[in-house]
Amino acid sequence: MAELNTIRSAAGTRAAQIDVGLRAHMNKVYGTMSVGMLITAAAAWAIAGLAVTSDPAGATIALREGQYLTGLGTLLFATPLKWVVMFAPLAFILFGWGALMRRGSAAAVQLGFFIFAAVMGVSMSSIFLVFTPYSITQTFLVTAIAFAGLSLYGYTTKKDLSGMGTFLMMGVIGLIVAMIINIFLQSPAMMFAISALGVLIFAGLTAFYTQEIKNTYVAHAAHGDQEWLDKAAIDGALSLYIAFLNMFQFLLMFMGQQE
Repeated sequence: MAELNTIRSAAGTRAAQIDVGLRAHMNKVYGTMSVGMLITAAAAWAIAGLAVTSDPAGATIALREGQYLTGLGTLLFATPLKWVVMFAPLAFILFGWGALMRRGSAAAVQLGFFIFAAVMGVSMSSIFLVFTPYSITQTFLVTAIAFAGLSLYGYTTKKDLSGMGTFLMMGVIGLIVAMIINIFLQSPAMMFAISALGVLIFAGLTAFYTQEIKNTYVAHAAHGDQEWLDKAAIDGALSLYIAFLNMFQFLLMFMGQQE
């Protein structure tokens, strides 16, 4: 009987340790994601500020009455370089992130994430040229509230979301193909459909990623490989960061008021 109580006590202690570790792990995930968001917002705001001027002297492209693209703005948004700016984040995710996760240290992976966040900010800076600051702020707050609820659901639900995740990832591939096609078609109806599906897909992925991050930690916590867990936390932060930004951009298509 005493031996059974000892086993139960040890199991309870271990469960408590995993629970404490899980909370710390999730705090690292959300903290890293938040820093990435701040870097992205700062980079986007700074680039937008440098890309637009009210002085027509030397400007070659007028955005609207009283606003003109600077030399930097013209380079980023009106030359073939715009395609590099647009697709650089996607290229990094597809071809660079996996290698960095396999070969890099936790510190290198974190630095890579922050560099990616800065590049994403440059890529997203054009929203400040199109939408009003009020509508951008409003959409961001709506996205943040929705994200918090969806992530909380993914963390607390007992339902296995792995099957849904596979289906949603297939949807992401379809979205990317449709968006590339619509770059050439410029169809408003197709853009509306893409935006609606994008919101739903990345809302679902937010819940899925949160559950996956939690389950990954619980499955590997007993191994004691802190370096791996630190890298896993950054990888999880990247997944949630991408889900949040995509949900924000697709919602902006509905809620955003243009300048």
